[in-house]
Amino acid sequence: MALPMCGRLLYLNCRKIHRLSPIYRTICSQGSSDKYDYDLLVIGGGSGGLACAKEAAQYDKKVMVLDYVDPTPKGTKWGLGGTCVNVGCIPKKLMHQAALLGEAIDDSRKYGWQVQDDVTHSWDTLVAGVQNHVKSLNWGHRIQLKDKNVQYMNAKGSFVDNHTVKAVTAKGKEELVTAENIVLATGMRPRYPKIPGALEYGITSDDIFSLKKPPGRTLVIGGSYVALECAGFLNGLGFPTSVMVRSICLRGFDQQMARLVTDQMQSKGVEFLWHIVPHQLERTQDGHLTMTWMDGNGVSGHLHYDTVMFAIGRDPETSSLNLDLAGVELTASGKIASKNGEQSSVPHIYALGDILQGGIELTPVAIKAGKLLAQRLFGNQTLTMDYEKVATTVFTPLEYSCVGLSEEAAIERHGEENIEVYHAFYKPVEFSVAERTAEFCYIKAICTGDGDQRILGLHITGPHAGEMMQGFAAAVKCGLTYHQLASTVGIHPTSAEEVAKLHITKRSGLDPTVTGC
Repeated sequence: MALPMCGRLLYLNCRKIHRLSPIYRTICSQGSSDKYDYDLLVIGGGSGGLACAKEAAQYDKKVMVLDYVDPTPKGTKWGLGGTCVNVGCIPKKLMHQAALLGEAIDDSRKYGWQVQDDVTHSWDTLVAGVQNHVKSLNWGHRIQLKDKNVQYMNAKGSFVDNHTVKAVTAKGKEELVTAENIVLATGMRPRYPKIPGALEYGITSDDIFSLKKPPGRTLVIGGSYVALECAGFLNGLGFPTSVMVRSICLRGFDQQMARLVTDQMQSKGVEFLWHIVPHQLERTQDGHLTMTWMDGNGVSGHLHYDTVMFAIGRDPETSSLNLDLAGVELTASGKIASKNGEQSSVPHIYALGDILQGGIELTPVAIKAGKLLAQRLFGNQTLTMDYEKVATTVFTPLEYSCVGLSEEAAIERHGEENIEVYHAFYKPVEFSVAERTAEFCYIKAICTGDGDQRILGLHITGPHAGEMMQGFAAAVKCGLTYHQLASTVGIHPTSAEEVAKLHITKRSGLDPTVTGC
């Protein structure tokens, strides 16, 4: 039945006047075949959110992405793509590579290259190169969304009700958007300690990759992988670097491997300040920073630096979403409570990536989960994300890569008497001519103790450990056993072949150092 003229005019303009009251929503829906503006609305333009949006668009669905970055206390901000692209994996790996190249210059002399002794590094050149690449990725993401007909708005989203989101741009322009399904993928941001001067004078990983001037003598506070990675490349680039650690490094990772990582960093000149915490950060008249620290016994002291970076953890970006208006439940830590995989307490609202309870804070995990979610929502698929046996790498100067259980977790789950650990210290062949120490290059495979000895966890420290691990991770996920691994012929001469050659157990007490070819 045709609408009266006034009804048709109201319908034609309903997207302009945009649900400023429930009355308009009712009238507009009566004149439209669509109940909502979009089939899918994604809040957060990081890896997981973008993957989900682009996958959903493949099914000819109406999709919108809202993304907005609040500047850091130092004013740092960035474009579309989330933490990984802008202030995480990508710039981190590039700066890690820059530090490795410096080490390679030293090695090259032993290989016959006549390299001058006064080789210097330009921080400005490095930052410019890194940021140019990051900006190209920002632009690439925008082009991909446009090509797939995904509507993108640089605006901050918050709930009005469980199907309605208010989008606010940087200039304060507001727009109401409705969607049948909503995905939350807002990620996490670095945490600052509640001490005087932290916000005023400190930085985080959100700032380090775009610093306008060289960081100089740097204090990194925290024992996280972010702390160790940043401390590693800063030291490798020639900046005196210290790491302040309250208790242990790489919590949740295998602690034998964690100690190898920190021992190797110490051998390269990184200073570790164990079992103390920051108390106050001040700027001196000459522009330097003074950090007052305190230990568990109340003893305090002062340290002086050019830059202080906090890497003490990250908090989910959920507080500004007005989730209570949508009925979405949160955990005590501020993450989205998971009811069924990525589904929240509201059936049509989902969470991806770092903000999901029980998820894994890794970019490839968010991407995979986002694609699978879109396939289930719009492609009649049933496959869900498997959060078990996901490989990861810590890009410290000597990389640490792992998949599966740590030795501590395996003992807790299976009992020490029911596991077998095969291990080896090995020397990459490229270390030989360069006369580099290999005392921290180590491999261990944690297996069940009976039958074919299924591999529960595999851990590697060494150059390019992440590249080594990827293929083994696929095998471990498929149920690789020690006997299958041992029957594999290695590729010679590579570091990866040492994984297939593992044969000495910890239980035997024999020296696991590899000798010969």
